[in-house]
Amino acid sequence: MKLRRFLLGAACAALLPSAAALHGRVLDADSGRPLAGAVVSHGGEVTTTDSDGGYAFAGSGGTVAARAIGYRRATVAVAAAEAPPLRLSAIRPKALYLSVWGIGDRGLREAALAIADATEINALVIDVKGDRGLIPYASKVALAEAIGARRHTTVRDMPALLATLKERGLYLIARIVVFKDDPLASAHPEWAVQTAAGALFRDREQLAWADPAHPEVWAYNLDVAEEAAALGFDEIQFDYVRFPDAVGLAFSVPNSEEQRVAAIAGFLAAAKQRLARYNVFIAADIFGYVAWNANDTFIGQKIEPLAAHADYLSPMLYPSGFHLGIPGYTNPVEHPYEIVSLTLKRAVERSGLSPLRFRPWLQAFRDYAFDRRAFAGDQIRRQIDAAEAVGSNGWMLWNPRNVYTPDGLRRP
Repeated sequence: MKLRRFLLGAACAALLPSAAALHGRVLDADSGRPLAGAVVSHGGEVTTTDSDGGYAFAGSGGTVAARAIGYRRATVAVAAAEAPPLRLSAIRPKALYLSVWGIGDRGLREAALAIADATEINALVIDVKGDRGLIPYASKVALAEAIGARRHTTVRDMPALLATLKERGLYLIARIVVFKDDPLASAHPEWAVQTAAGALFRDREQLAWADPAHPEVWAYNLDVAEEAAALGFDEIQFDYVRFPDAVGLAFSVPNSEEQRVAAIAGFLAAAKQRLARYNVFIAADIFGYVAWNANDTFIGQKIEPLAAHADYLSPMLYPSGFHLGIPGYTNPVEHPYEIVSLTLKRAVERSGLSPLRFRPWLQAFRDYAFDRRAFAGDQIRRQIDAAEAVGSNGWMLWNPRNVYTPDGLRRP
């Protein structure tokens, strides 16, 4: 009888939360206050902190990693049942974009770094897979080599370059263009978007697209994303994570709003699961009009389903991109502050999300849709001021030529 009671008691004790072999807290590095809702990982396990910043795992030893919206990620080595506090430092990334060619060109890269040294810029968005499907470094993803995505090497040693950039304190974002992928679609037309007649679809740039609902397309992009996470990027940003904005196309699923949204949200859910052990942030770029449209803008993008699987949403708020204007503003390039401010507010109000879940792309290139005006210091500053007034998690400047100036940027 005593033995039976002992065994029963031991079994019950194993089920109690107090039986966790490892526990700790996540705190704000400046104030010391607990961070509720932080994502914490240990080995293959992932959890979130409670209202007191606490977490617990069944395993022991190794390292614990944590991240939280509006903060840098961090890790701590664990040698006892109680882990040292994980202290996260707040950051609002303010980034310049560097393409496949820009990150490899010493002149463009050093010019961007000089601006970061002299201004408020504290982050870079770097192409890991660019607009034409090219990967600029020696990727170990076998399919990338097979389809010709590796035909140009612009960065000889990506790990060394990232280490140098991190030494400068920069927050590093890996941009991966997902479904606009000419090398993949051309090499595997059976995985590609087709016209109604069964031909390979090509967009206005004569580039083919991979099918956003095809599992092999997902697998390839997740392999690239995992490699970027392992390289040490702080955030994986998925661009062109959408269906093409054209009519009369054929996909592997029916071309309905329900199926489109399910495909895009499903891909992000798969990315979240695949990247969980890397403690890396996930972001998704979305059309600016997604904040205003009730439907999926016919491309599979709706804020709420995407936000369920991404830490940050990055609406592209280029005034030149609002070709139809917004209510009250028919010429967006004359009102960069209002375009950014009203669209962000609309996204926050509709979704119920914190403004910190949004980090917009801002225009740092000449207008192409209205009067061809340059977007320089004043226009850039007005966009930045609008984003910061709403409370976004920083912002990113887009110039496809990767040519930037410090005009409109504040000093640190």
